[in-house]
Amino acid sequence: MVNLLNVLNVPLITLLALVVLALAALAEWQHARRVSRVARLAFGPSGRPAWWARSAPVVRAIGMALAVWGALVLMAHDPVEVQSEPDPRASRQLLIVLDVSPSMNLKDAGPGPEKMTRGQWGGRLVQGILDRLDMKDTRISMVVFYTKALPLLQDTTDKNVVSSVMGGLPLYVAFTAGETDMQDGIDEAFRMAKGWARKSTTLVIISDGDLKVAPSPSAPPLSIADTIVIGVGDPTRPTLISGHSSRQDPWLLKTLAARLGGYFHEGNTRHLPTEIVERLSMISPRVSDVVGLREAGLMAMGTGAAMVGLIGPALAIFGVPAAFRRGRRSAAERGRVAALAIGERRAA
Repeated sequence: MVNLLNVLNVPLITLLALVVLALAALAEWQHARRVSRVARLAFGPSGRPAWWARSAPVVRAIGMALAVWGALVLMAHDPVEVQSEPDPRASRQLLIVLDVSPSMNLKDAGPGPEKMTRGQWGGRLVQGILDRLDMKDTRISMVVFYTKALPLLQDTTDKNVVSSVMGGLPLYVAFTAGETDMQDGIDEAFRMAKGWARKSTTLVIISDGDLKVAPSPSAPPLSIADTIVIGVGDPTRPTLISGHSSRQDPWLLKTLAARLGGYFHEGNTRHLPTEIVERLSMISPRVSDVVGLREAGLMAMGTGAAMVGLIGPALAIFGVPAAFRRGRRSAAERGRVAALAIGERRAA
């Protein structure tokens, strides 16, 4: 089965569906020849079914072909399977720069009444990107920063590891307490991405912007194609931590995104817009094609199965000409009248 899935593609699946269509048409032709011998018994003196029932052979043949096409598409193009067997030479990179300062553990983020920490909600936002990655040719790297920067992951293909790291782990305990240095985190990310292929990298920065000194990054390396700066934390209501009020600073983060030529998303209650995620460099076009094929396969299989399954009951109920049905009812009524008349005579 695995070998079959490896060779199936849309042209081959379409060819197989056409073969099924031809075989079904041949079977319907043979069936029609057999039915023609008893046509008067089945359809009355005219020997012909209702006008719409004459299309039943075509409906059944097309329905079988559609069901086979949809089933093969779903079997061969399940998007869950796109992350199996990654290519040893990656052509795309996702580089995450994550703020792990103590303020990221404040619970004032998320759209619901039950708030979660800023770091946890940032992980939820990044998960929307991870879910769309084609891991065959994408690698994920991560830099965390607090008082200094620390490369945490490099060239991993395991999205679950990234999700675990961004699930709210108190990574700030690995650093010496002090002021948050986002500048060092961005510089370390640039150093990591410097040797990667041109326009191959998407840079995602997650922070609440609670900084004493605003970063002034240098020009990004040529490998970075897209930059997204995501702000988390309540931007209006501050929360007290370590003797100072902490809240998201959208203006600082928006300025950072502008300097990097990227997009700023105030994400304390909203996920990333779909149009932003879809146009990122590491979202492979074929992933969207697979999703589209999957939807087409579902529709084809559902429509084909409905055509094949419903045509039988419809023929049984409505396939006989109306005049023949009325004739049979009249004969039955005459039989009942005659029986009543015979009963009355006997009683008399």
